[in-house]
Amino acid sequence: MNVPSVRFPFPSRHPSWRYPQSELPHLTDVLTRRLVITPEDHEAPARVARLRELGIGKNPLPAFDDFARKLARTTNTPFAMVNFIDEHEQYFAGLYAPDLDTSVELGPAPPSGRPERIMARDHGYCPYVVVRRKALVLEDVCDYPRFAGNPVVDGLGIRTYLGAPLIDRTGTTLGTVCVVDREPRPWGREGLHTIKAFAAELVEQVHEMERRQQEVDAS
Repeated sequence: MNVPSVRFPFPSRHPSWRYPQSELPHLTDVLTRRLVITPEDHEAPARVARLRELGIGKNPLPAFDDFARKLARTTNTPFAMVNFIDEHEQYFAGLYAPDLDTSVELGPAPPSGRPERIMARDHGYCPYVVVRRKALVLEDVCDYPRFAGNPVVDGLGIRTYLGAPLIDRTGTTLGTVCVVDREPRPWGREGLHTIKAFAAELVEQVHEMERRQQEVDAS
């Protein structure tokens, strides 16, 4: 699938800041408190089994790192991920971050110095994409009470998110492809179309990996 060649302009620069915790919506309403909880993921066991069948585990894959790099450059964003999710956590099998033309950690490096690619399941917005099985566009996460209180807002300064689900030929949602930035971004329909096209391209890449492995096993 051909991904449209799109270069998103950076928004006008202004002093970076994080939404003050004191100004976040006061989440006392019972319904609102429920909304900020990570949604229950009934498909997780089937997803884990399918990822195991595909040979996708918690190891970085150079092809997925390359894919994340291409996604970041196309959308002109500093962070891009290929993210797979199990019952307990998220794993960035493909990862690109700013200033380095290589895969690096999204957050601070652990004491071991190894790139940290694991994130708790209640951090970020990919779990919502996986459960809903639909792309998610958040031009400014602070505009949405449901998402403004997510730990990545204060912890990493994330202000915008664009992600789409990876739904394979079996109908299983394997994970997501996504980009984030520390500034709001006007994604619009063009951004939505682009992230969905990238998701479709990566699913085809996963299927091709599966076909090659099947050929090896049959030989």
